[in-house]
Formats: sequence, C-alpha cells, structure tokens
Amino acid sequence: MTETLHRLAIGIEYDGSGFRGWQTQKEARTLQAQVEKALSRVADEPIGVTCAGRTDAGVHATGQIIHFDTRAVRDPRAWLLGGNSHLSPELSFQWVRPMPDDFHARFSARWRRYRYIFLNRLTRPAILRRRVTWIHRPLDAALMAKAVPHLLGEHDFSSFRAKGCQARTPIRTVQEVSVHRRGDFIHLDIRANAFLHHMVRNIAGVLMAIGRGEYPPEWIAEVLTARDRSQAGITAPPDGLYLVQVGYEDRFDLNPPAVVPEYA
Repeated sequence: MTETLHRLAIGIEYDGSGFRGWQTQKEARTLQAQVEKALSRVADEPIGVTCAGRTDAGVHATGQIIHFDTRAVRDPRAWLLGGNSHLSPELSFQWVRPMPDDFHARFSARWRRYRYIFLNRLTRPAILRRRVTWIHRPLDAALMAKAVPHLLGEHDFSSFRAKGCQARTPIRTVQEVSVHRRGDFIHLDIRANAFLHHMVRNIAGVLMAIGRGEYPPEWIAEVLTARDRSQAGITAPPDGLYLVQVGYEDRFDLNPPAVVPEYA
C-alpha cells in the first residue's frame, strides 16, 4: 500500500434487469454498491466510484465507464480478475487503465451513445426476456426513421424529460440518431453530449406510436417544440436500453470502440 492516491478508470458491462439502477440506495440492490464492494475487497480499503452515466432500474450497459482513486497498487490483471471474482454474474469489468488526476468519468465525457432495441414480432421472447422491448403490434421502421432527424442538433428536450429529472437545464445536443430494422429487431441508436432522465425511453415511446401509425413522423417535432412532457405519450420500458459507448477528449486516449448488442 502506498500513501499516494492514484486514479484508475474501468470499463464495465452489466445486465441491469435485476437492479434498482446504478446509484446506491438504502435497502436496494444497486450496481454502484456491487462495484464499490468488489473494488474495496481488491484494494483492501474503502473505494467510492463515479460513473459516466447513471442508468435507471432495468437498463443495461456494454460501455459504462467509472473512475476511482486508491492508494492500493495492483496490476491490471488483479483489478480485473480479482474484481470480477467479487461481482455478481450480471456485472463484469472489461478493462482498467491508469488516468491523470483531472480525468472525471462523468464531467470529462464529451458524449454518450445509447442503443434501444425493439423486438417486433407476434410472440414474446424467452431467451431475450428483459433484454429487449417486445412489441407484438407491427411497427413501421421506415416511419420511425423519418421521424428521428427532427431531434438532431441543440434543443430544449423538456418534452422528453422525466418529472423527477434533476438536470439544471433541459438543453441537450443530439449529434447522431438513426433507426434501422434487422429482421424482427428495430434498433434506435442515439448519441448526444448528455441525456436527461428517461430521455431515450421517452423518445422510444414517441417512436413506438409513430411506428404503429398513430401519428405521422412530423409529430415528434411537434412534441419537441411543445416542451411539455404530457405531450409525449408513454415512457418505453427499460428492458431494451443499453449504454454502449462514452467519448472523451483525445488527450485522455480513452475512446474504446462501442460494443453494440445486435440480437439479429
């Protein structure tokens, strides 16, 4: 053990279906609590972690990134294999890297990328239960794809913001967004500088209504302009949502490729 604190970053993937979200809560099974407990055992000291994006209950990740400070000196293999040996099977550390002191998993992030996966077929899934959002009514992916370009750029996303969202501003910049069908699966991919609470799931809910033919693709622009959550319809389930990638400044040399679930 050394007295000098040093900062590490770790990439994590997890199946969030059995957890009450990322953030530690009293008397609730959370991802943060699992991660901190595992790392504390490897470090032989209390460890507190900060994540790039606090995912909701039931939401998954293939590209979550955390940082933490520690006095413990361990080689990367010890952090990875030792840490994983203390995690429940739904979580796995994928890589570990030393980082400069000014790196911050959340505040240094320039953008986040999510994928939302719809399974659009008559019969419910078994193997992919709680890992995709099953919609038995036919969805027109072409109509959904026509809708999403209205979201590009900087906008007030109040219509897609959860009531309990604690973000100081509803202004966000969507940098990339697309919808594609692959067989029975429809993928919504979206990248933005940051996201509001339930933002992707509320966008997915609007797209579901458009895909069912209840509204034209232009309706999403009307919802956006209204800046009123009550205009946006349902919040889509968490099952199909994945945090797949986080981007940072080049100077941190920390831009691992996206690990994007396909399920098709």
